[in-house]
Amino acid sequence: MFIIILLPNSAMGELLYSGKVKQVWSTDDPNILEFRYTDQISVYDQIIPSLIPRKGESLNRTTCHWFDLITKEGICDTHLIEMNAPDRCLAKRFEVIKEPGAIPKDMENVFVPLEVICRHHLAGSGWRRYTKGEVGPEEFGFEPGTVLEENCKLPQPYLEVSTKFEAFDRLLDRDEALQISNLTEDEFNSILEAVLKIDEIIEREAGKRGLIHVDGKKEFALGSGRKPVLVDSFGTLDEDRWWDAETYAQGKIESLSKEFVREHYIDIGHHETLYDARDKGLDEPPIPALPQEMIDKTAQLYSSMYERLTGNDF
Repeated sequence: MFIIILLPNSAMGELLYSGKVKQVWSTDDPNILEFRYTDQISVYDQIIPSLIPRKGESLNRTTCHWFDLITKEGICDTHLIEMNAPDRCLAKRFEVIKEPGAIPKDMENVFVPLEVICRHHLAGSGWRRYTKGEVGPEEFGFEPGTVLEENCKLPQPYLEVSTKFEAFDRLLDRDEALQISNLTEDEFNSILEAVLKIDEIIEREAGKRGLIHVDGKKEFALGSGRKPVLVDSFGTLDEDRWWDAETYAQGKIESLSKEFVREHYIDIGHHETLYDARDKGLDEPPIPALPQEMIDKTAQLYSSMYERLTGNDF
């Protein structure tokens, strides 16, 4: 989860916020921020004590590629001004109000305190909710009583909205999302419509290079006239899940995101230990470093996926 904290009267080049994989710096223009992408990697809201060479560059160049496409095709405004270094970009600054329901209904240039997840296949937490019986098949667009299989293609994109400024992301129904963000029905709908159009572009472009876009998250601000502005990062290995289309057609899943890093920590038992501690309110166990072979594999994945997602050389 990435949170922008803007400090008052920031001087030029001051570090405003250091997150799990990104830093936010001030510039000599109070309306412009610099995003710096680090080589850190995180899973389960823990930063792994291992650096992945050129990971930050891969993320920055990938997300800037998508921002450029969204702008070119006129989907919505974005926060991107320019990519000013391989691992950095300049972006418009938006006010951040974290108190639920506190954003004035006429305020412009303000961050929307929600995350929007768009699912195209039943995987990850969506699948876990289904297996636990928390939601039925009709929730995902299937006929009632349909028995679903993990990783199946959904009849249509499925949108979820979650919290942004809580300790852990929590799914929201429409009413609570509107209450927290103080958006109007039309403003909320315009954000959801933008997400669907953005994912159409991602699916089209990724499909050209043999990729399946499984799911991903988007974040927004409200700009001039309270129109949606796409912000933060998206369409990368950190925010989205990807599969190889050829192996999927053969009935196999080749995960092309940092999901295999998560699976590593499941295999060594850290995931179970971590969530047991969280459930009991105990101190979280520190996450172990990655073995060198996993570091090398992850670095190769981020560089190769930049090329597959964008069609450009890394």
